[in-house]
Formats: sequence, structure tokens, C-alpha cells
Amino acid sequence: MGLDLYGFDLTPEMVASAREVMVLSGVPGDHLWEGSVADASAFSRPGITPEGFDAAICVGVLPHVPESVEREAIVNLRNAVKPGGLVVIEARNQLFGLFTLNRYSYELFVNELIRVPSLSKAGGVSEALNSVIEKMKNSFRMDLPPVRKGKSGEPGYDQVLSRTHNPLLLKQAFEAAGFGDVQLLFYHYHCLPPIFEDSMPVEFRKLSMAMEDPSDWRGYFMASAFFVAGVRR
Repeated sequence: MGLDLYGFDLTPEMVASAREVMVLSGVPGDHLWEGSVADASAFSRPGITPEGFDAAICVGVLPHVPESVEREAIVNLRNAVKPGGLVVIEARNQLFGLFTLNRYSYELFVNELIRVPSLSKAGGVSEALNSVIEKMKNSFRMDLPPVRKGKSGEPGYDQVLSRTHNPLLLKQAFEAAGFGDVQLLFYHYHCLPPIFEDSMPVEFRKLSMAMEDPSDWRGYFMASAFFVAGVRR
């Protein structure tokens, strides 16, 4: 495509794997290095990278970035591109929990909507409140989805930091960081709550794939992931 490509990752194993793959497309090994999106200096290498990129793409990263440094990461991505440059970040959709009917729903209800600790502080912890919360918990499939564990001696995806994001709030964070024309683009739709996928696996996938439309408003609730795309002002 005639593009000059550069990239970095936090883990040396991922960098080594990327070099093996990208060399097949003619990307020099020194165009890939170790670095963190929370570190502004990681976005450039003197004599190797341009002063500003035309675009920066960050996929599979934000869920694993601690909340305490998230704003820095977004600002670093903005500063890495030229004025008018494009930044795209992928995130897991927190609002998907309103559709899943599983433990994601319970966590969204308790932690983000009801905010049980704040409710308890305002009215005092009562047996009635605890009883109602427990009843609500029993309304969801708390055994689903299964916790994803890693290989022997290694943590799995659900055993490391893997945050979800409210798309509305992440869009606001992009705008506050100096991006314009901010868009939410949804993907990985689910035609039904995922707890029913086992009942019709082939049809479930077929019907879900047919729904894929990044601009469909139902993506706020029926898509498990999304991109935020913005242009540096």
C-alpha cells in the first residue's frame, strides 16, 4: 500500500512476533520496538520515525491500560500524529452488559448503574438492601461467560487487567484530549444475548455477522467491542 509502518508493544514476545510477520511485508526490524502507550517517549525513535505520524492505531491495548494513566495514553496518541492525523482506539463495550444477562450485567448494574457502595453510604447498609442485591444477582447467569484462564504458570485474559469502557464516556475523553470528528464504530454484534449461543451456534454466528454495521445504534448494547476514531485538531 506504499505506507511506512512503525509500531511498539509492551511485551518483548509480541515485538519479536511482529518482526517475524512484518518483515514479510518489507518492514525493517528497527521499525518495531518495546514501549508503553503511557510513555510519550515510546512513540518515536530518533532517525527512524517521522516527527509526526499520519495515523496511529491502538488495538487490543486500552482494556489493559490502568485507569490512572488512561488520559496520558490518549494524549500521547494525539501528540504522536500530525494536525489532521487520525487516531483509532479499540475498546471493550461496557454497555454490552445491558444485553448479556450474565455476570457482566450484574457487574454493570452493581458497579456503574446502582453503585451499591454509594447507595449504602447514603442510606446506610441494611439487611434489606443486601437481600435485594443478592436476589438481583440470582437473576443473572453468574457462571457465564467462563473465566478465561491461561496456560500453566501464566494468567489468562480474565485474570489480568481487562477493563471495559462506556463508549459515551470514552468519546468525551477523546474530545477533551483535543480530537475532532470523533466517531464510535461498533463491531462484534450478537443477535441474541450470548447465553443463548450454545442453543443455536451456527445460526447465532450467521445472524450476528449479518448485523455488523459500525453505525447501527443497537451497537451500543448488542456489540461487545467498538472503535473510537478521532482527528487531531
